[in-house]
Amino acid sequence: MQRSDLHKLDLPDTPGVYLFKKGRTVLYVGKATSLRDRVRSYFDDDLIVTRGPRIVDMVTKAGTVAFEPTLTVLEALVREAALIKKYQPKANVEGKDDKTFLYAVITKEEWPRVLTMRGKDLDSGKSDFPIVKIFGPFPSGSQLRDALRLIRKIFPFYDTPKPVMTKSKHALAKVEFNRQIGQYPRALDAKAYRRAIRHIALFLAGRTTELRKSLEKQMRQAAKEERFEDAAELRRELYALDHVQDVSLIKEDREETGEMRIEAYDTAHLAGTNAIGVMVVVEAGMPVKKAYRTFRIRGLKKDDDIGSLREILSRRLGHPEWPLPDVIVVDGGRVQKKTAEEALAAAGLSIPVITVVKDERHRPREILGVRAASISVSETDIVLANAEAHRFALAKHRAARSKELRAR
Repeated sequence: MQRSDLHKLDLPDTPGVYLFKKGRTVLYVGKATSLRDRVRSYFDDDLIVTRGPRIVDMVTKAGTVAFEPTLTVLEALVREAALIKKYQPKANVEGKDDKTFLYAVITKEEWPRVLTMRGKDLDSGKSDFPIVKIFGPFPSGSQLRDALRLIRKIFPFYDTPKPVMTKSKHALAKVEFNRQIGQYPRALDAKAYRRAIRHIALFLAGRTTELRKSLEKQMRQAAKEERFEDAAELRRELYALDHVQDVSLIKEDREETGEMRIEAYDTAHLAGTNAIGVMVVVEAGMPVKKAYRTFRIRGLKKDDDIGSLREILSRRLGHPEWPLPDVIVVDGGRVQKKTAEEALAAAGLSIPVITVVKDERHRPREILGVRAASISVSETDIVLANAEAHRFALAKHRAARSKELRAR
């Protein structure tokens, strides 16, 4: 397949899975945050350096690329695993020991648990519990764990080391804590829990269309029977299924295509008035000005930079339709870093926060948090994003101040 063939595919800029094929034979299955950008990356000039000869050979042999869009990266992840299991593509499994891959399993117990296991343990029968369903292999174990963490926000499940009803007092206390924070079911309702496990099984099998139809049918039936609380819960599950996002699942896709998204924040005010907060975006070392956003700070005391930062992030994270960043950059030191991290934690997100410490002339003196970010991010891009946020905040403040003066 050649680069010139790409225009025939009409690839969408959405999450999904893609299949390189030679005739009816599937050579490779992958997932993507953006199908358009990911598939195009296989035709870059430096492919042999970034992917190696095995992938170059696969692309050369392929005659076409099939694809399936999904609503979320999470859905693409489980669909990828289901297709790898179905087709066993050579480029996915050749030269790899599938015994080291991680699988998701559901136990055959009164209160089924959802656990992860290595392929070698499944083959050797090392588990001390009966297993009713196996899903995988998942190429990335860390992403499977992240996926299960997201799934349980929609359908809470047990993942305790021992069967649910045979526990020590300490273990029961841990179960109760996890119930309180929504990780485990809040009540031991056997019928409702078995239904949730069926939903999880459909999702992990990549049968999300069937799952959505089932949830919609149950929601209509609950409304018809005037079980309005049940109907509302099913509506919540449907919405979450279509909108759940997490930066840890997106990060690997963006790193491979070199499209890291950095969001930087800053505020500007004059003697505590006309406080303006801004968000700027840098991708691949370039400002993305169409993604810039402005926030007018409301109801805070003069010069409350910490409160302003908290408000800006809270309002920004209230927009699930905006892409999540790989890293967040703020002005200041450890206090600002902690404030941003707390705002993210309140939204259920774990995104690296980096701060730029300035000297008395407002020049970058120190950058905090790069090592802890666990992603490959350029300090040059960090400084660029920070400087662009400061410039944009001042420009917006001047415009607002000028408008106010003209109105007097």
